Amino acid sequence: MPVTILAIESSCDETSSSVCVDGKILSNYIANQTVHEKYGGVVPELASRAHMQHIVPVVDAAVRDAGIIMKDIDAIAFTQSPGLIGSLLVGGQFAKSLSLALNKPLIAVHHMQAHVLANLIDDPKPSFPFLCLTVSGGHTQIVVCESPTQMKVIGETIDDAAGEAFDKSAKLLGLPYPGGPLIDKYAREGDPNRYKFPEPQIPGLNFSFSGVKTSILYFLQNAGKSNLYKEEFGATEEEKQKFISENLPDICASIQQRIVTILLNKLKKAALATGITDICLAGGVSANSGLRKGFDEKGKKYNWNTFVPELKYCTDNAGMIAITGYYKYLSEQFADLSVSSTARAEW
Repeated sequence: MPVTILAIESSCDETSSSVCVDGKILSNYIANQTVHEKYGGVVPELASRAHMQHIVPVVDAAVRDAGIIMKDIDAIAFTQSPGLIGSLLVGGQFAKSLSLALNKPLIAVHHMQAHVLANLIDDPKPSFPFLCLTVSGGHTQIVVCESPTQMKVIGETIDDAAGEAFDKSAKLLGLPYPGGPLIDKYAREGDPNRYKFPEPQIPGLNFSFSGVKTSILYFLQNAGKSNLYKEEFGATEEEKQKFISENLPDICASIQQRIVTILLNKLKKAALATGITDICLAGGVSANSGLRKGFDEKGKKYNWNTFVPELKYCTDNAGMIAITGYYKYLSEQFADLSVSSTARAEW
């Protein structure tokens, strides 16, 4: 008999639902929230309210588009953590209600595990074990994936995530939220070698982006004259804005180049240390064109077998929750109704 999974994702500001049958995604609906744009970032209370408005029509659309009815569902998977507490509560409580009403098993999914397993949605798929560089607004990790349900983090950020570095840099440049994709857009027209930003010398496989953000801040405060403190080489606000407007593509390209090289240099180090040659990208920042290009070039240079999910499965979506739920179903990793909707999920 086919295994049908209904999945719900509500970790941040996208309300998404997906239906997966025997590991094949039949539908993947996402409702985005534009209410946060004027605030320059996600407002948790507004996000949870929007999830309550969107979740019923999104789930209904996913079920109808998959050509199934509710009684066909074998289990309900939902994002348990990490994420915004209010947002997670909406998705988790809705999933529990469905589980109780339909008398179907409940599956709690770790959001970052789901990003990794997005690489198993479409062919070609990596072979186990594989490495995955998972890059998002809140996380930056290198994961060894032994099987769909066995993973180990071997490197992670000790401070800020790469996605946060992109978004904070965009804010310093005066770009609207979400700024990361805009840096990517302007970077395509710029010279990535025009300006130099430091690469942190962190031992092992861990990352750090706080120093890079600080160097970008001082660089802009001084209108490109120096990376020294503003007290020594301060530019006026008018000089700063003029410098940014005249050099925006080159600034964006240089920022993107540094963040990407930090990520890929650590990934290369992890590949050499483990000897693994099937290597994946995942997470929202894996949609960045500079990272995808650099990843492809690294793969060709070092003879890696490289894998990147389709763009629609890179950012937060229920398709990745569904595929993870499918593999957890096969290994009978179920949760009961007493499970917390926001507690740390098991990898």
